[in-house]
Parts: sequence; C-alpha cells; structure tokens
Amino acid sequence: MVEDDDPHGFFVPKALRGVKDVIHTSIPIHFHLNQFIDTLPFQRLRDIKQLGTSSYVWPSASHTRFEHCLGVAYLARCLASHLQTNQPSLKITNRDVGHVWDSIFMPKAIKGCEWQHERGSEMMFDYIVKNYKIPLSDKDVRFVKALIAGDPTQCDASEKPFLFDIIANKRNGLDVDKFDYIQRDSHMTGTSFSFEATRIVKSARVLDNQICYNIKDANQIYEICLRRFGLHKNIYNHKTARAIEYMIVDALLLAEPHMKIAERVYDPERFLYLNDYILNEIERSKDPELEASRQLIKRFRHRELYREVVWKAVEFTSKKAIQDYITSERIMEKAQKTVDEEGSEEPFDLTADDIIVDVTTMHYGMKERNPVDFTKFYSKKHPDKPMHAGPGDYSGLRPSIHAEILLRIYTKKPEYFGRVYDAYNAVLVDMSEEFSAGADTVPNTPTLASARTPDASSFETLPRTPGADAGDAGTGAEQKKKRAFGRSNSAMMSKNHFADVDRGYRHESPSASTRRMSTGGVAVAVVGDPSAIAVVTTFQPTADFSQLFEDGTEGAIIDAAPSRLKRGREDELQPPIEGIEVKRRKESAK
Repeated sequence: MVEDDDPHGFFVPKALRGVKDVIHTSIPIHFHLNQFIDTLPFQRLRDIKQLGTSSYVWPSASHTRFEHCLGVAYLARCLASHLQTNQPSLKITNRDVGHVWDSIFMPKAIKGCEWQHERGSEMMFDYIVKNYKIPLSDKDVRFVKALIAGDPTQCDASEKPFLFDIIANKRNGLDVDKFDYIQRDSHMTGTSFSFEATRIVKSARVLDNQICYNIKDANQIYEICLRRFGLHKNIYNHKTARAIEYMIVDALLLAEPHMKIAERVYDPERFLYLNDYILNEIERSKDPELEASRQLIKRFRHRELYREVVWKAVEFTSKKAIQDYITSERIMEKAQKTVDEEGSEEPFDLTADDIIVDVTTMHYGMKERNPVDFTKFYSKKHPDKPMHAGPGDYSGLRPSIHAEILLRIYTKKPEYFGRVYDAYNAVLVDMSEEFSAGADTVPNTPTLASARTPDASSFETLPRTPGADAGDAGTGAEQKKKRAFGRSNSAMMSKNHFADVDRGYRHESPSASTRRMSTGGVAVAVVGDPSAIAVVTTFQPTADFSQLFEDGTEGAIIDAAPSRLKRGREDELQPPIEGIEVKRRKESAK
C-alpha cells in the first residue's frame, strides 16, 4: 500500500526515469507507476493500435494504447497534484493519486471487448496484483475497481467522490482520458487540434464534491466536446475504416470455430497475447480450416473492400425507426423482387448477409445533451461559488441536439453495388408510405415478421420555414403526405442524390482496376448471336478464352479496352466480328 510518508511515493520529485512523448514532451515515471508499467499486461498495449483500422486510411495513425495510457497517467497525476497543492483541505493523499492511475490502465487493456467490460477489467487487475505482488489492501482493491467502473457505490463511503471525475467522468464526460486522446489522435492523423491541457488542469477546483472549472475556460471546454464529435464523425467512423473493421470481424468469425478466439478473453494468461497480431497468426497458418479467413484478410490487404453504397446523416430522434425498418433482410427482399421482375437468367447470388446496415451514434460526450450543461464553473470573483454556465456565458452558436445518427449501407459484393442502392431506395419509398399513412406496423420481412414502426408523431420535428412548400414539386396530396411526418423525417426518407447510380452499376476498387489494366481485359461474344455477350476480365494475359465455351462455339474479341469493361456495360459494346476466333492474346494497358 502507498502511504503518505512512503519514500517511493507518488509525489517524490525524483523520478526513476522519463519517457519522451509527442504530446506532453516528457512524462516522469515514478516508483509506483513503474510497478505497473513493467508488467506483461501493460506491455501488451504496445501491440494494440489506439485507432484500430483508422491506420489503413491515415498511415501515420499507428500509435498504440501504450503511449495513450502513459499520457492519461501523466494528466491524471498533474490534476491530482494540482488539487492537492491548491486545495489542501481536500486531504488528497499519495494513495488517492496512485490508485487513480491504477484505474486508467485496466479499461485500456481490454478496450474493444464488449463482453462484460467490468468483469474483464477486474480479471486483469487481479492478475497484476497477484502475479506481481502489488501490496494493496482489500479496501484499496475495491477502490481501484470502483474507479474502473466509475461507480462510487462499489467502494467504501469514505472515498472521495470527486476522484471519480478524473478518470471516467460519468457526470459530464470531461476527464483526462479525453484530454489526451483528443490531442493525440488529432496530431497523429494530421488534423491537429491544439489546446492547453495543462491550462484546463490548472483551472480545476473541487466544489460541491465535483470538479469545476473557471468560467473563462467554458468556450475551450465546449470546443473539446465539439472536437470529440468531429473525431468520431471524420476519423473513427471513416467509411473505409469501418469497411475494413467489418472485414476483420468477418475474418475472425470465420476463424473462430477452429481457433476458439473468444475463449481466450476469459483466461488472463491467454488474453495477454490476444492483440492486433491475431491476423498475422491466421495468415501464417496453413490449416485448411482457416482458408476462408485467410482469403478475406488477403482481400482487404489488396484493398478489395466492402463498399459503402449510400450514406445519410439522420436526426438523433429517428434512430429507433431506422433500426426497426431499414434492415439487410428488407433490402435483400427488394433486390430479389427486382431480379424476379426482370426475368434475368444471370446468376444472382446476393444474400442478406452480404448487406450491412451500419447505424452509428455520434455525439459530444453525453448523447443528445450538451456536456457543458452538466459542468459547473466558478469565477475569479467567486472562486468558491459553483454555478452552471447560462445563456451569454459562453458562445451561443451550438445545436439544440448534440448528437446525430449516421446511416450507412455497405455491400460485401461490389458487383451488386447498383442493385443494393436501388433496393435501399425502394425500402425508403415503402417507409415513407407507411409513415405518411400513419400505419402502426411495417411490412413483414423474413426476420421482422412482427416488427413495429413508431408512429410519425413520436418524432421531434423542426419548425417549418415560411414558404418552404412553394418550390416543392408534386400534387397537393403529395405535399400533404410530406407534412404528415415533418421536415426532419422527410429528410430521413429522402433519396441521397449524391450517391445516385444506375441499377447495373458495379463498383471496382482503384487497386483492382490498376491490376486489371496492367494485365488486360477482354470482352467476348458468341459468334452469330450479338445479344449473347459475355464480359470477362482476367489477371492472366495469356488465358485461352476459347475455353469459355464448353460446347466449342466460336467467339470473337470485340473490345479489349479496360475502360469499356469497368462497369460491365455490355449494351455499349460493338457487335461481334464474324469469323474471328477467340485466341490467346495479351492486352496492353490503355
């Protein structure tokens, strides 16, 4: 246990060593911190990227959770030290500060695992205390676990409640974890957002058993919350990063029956080696059971990704309606219906599992609420009087709802890009009709036979703009239908014209296009039947295309330009030339 007079205590000026840091310049490491850093669980964080798949979009964002944890530890120490020095009446001890730091590491060690988060944190904490013989009493252990959970009720009532605002602030979301990652992630992605974390730390005072800040820093604190939203919107949830994340999850699911990855999280000894290198473990394996997983990993290594078909920013209040109504099953049902109506004999192997409906909530830190509304401030003239910031105390340029929903539709098979987009829009049409009619139920789907759609009146609508209907096209009945569910819901169910493509559009990644152009592409037609056109691309320039026709039917090369094959636009190919047989031919890139 760390006592106040411990010669190796947290506040001893002389550090055992220092760590260079790109954000905080230099981080001193003292004896108590060193006990935790030099353990296998903490060193494991060197092998886990802080931003996960974001490094596939921003290559420089390859920093790990190891340096983030050190940064959070440093800021926590600064904040606790500042409070102890400037408010001696709080009676903050070395024990308090030391255990505040203990609680930082544990959630980071298992971040990303949705399985009983608190249970996993406690498992790893107990592992360190036991295996590294950290001298902690039962009371101290309960205190650290309570800090991890952010719940003061899990420890003795004598513990100082304001300490829970430092690490995992459930009151307003403002804590040193955010102060570090907002700066660090911004810097490493080249989208720098600078603020003086030490200034915010030195602004802190404990009043009414909670951490308050100087009112002159209210705008800066709001900007920190705004930046958090920006990082989630533009960096963490980037369309490509999300696509790769889905591919990695699918690869792990394919490997799970053979590798039993999920079981490792319950065993601390095995969990220590569960990190980003799990993909390399799969790739190195020669086990036939992992072939499907290896092929999927190879696919995203080659940048042949799941593709975002369409996106839409939606009102936060519409989240449940989207989740209930826009499903992969319903989109698949519409796509299949279109194929059946066309009577096409072409193979159609799209399934509901090949369609991803991604619904992401992005906010300032407190869902739809403004975190500043839950933060108290003081002023220089009234340093001991905590108050909430009111109108005029800081900028009034802020939204009424501090959250929104980002809806994205992905396809795992880019060749059906256009069909998925067309089917999604068909679902929107049905959704609009259901809401405008005030129906209580939504149409049956294979998996949502009894799903219910919230009534349109349950949505919060925006005030109408005078004359907004004047320029709208459509009949009076259509105008009435639009007004029935308000402007915000009308936008939710409207078509995204920026993503508009034809039903036959087939997306091709730039890397795949480059490889194909360098090796050639060939369009082949059956001689004597100009309507029977088969479009073929190949990565083997010397392929014998006569093998395409098992019955020996002659064919002709009618177009070797890769650009003509990019979208599979067979209708634009010139008629075949009679009497020219298909032969070996290497196509030049154009």
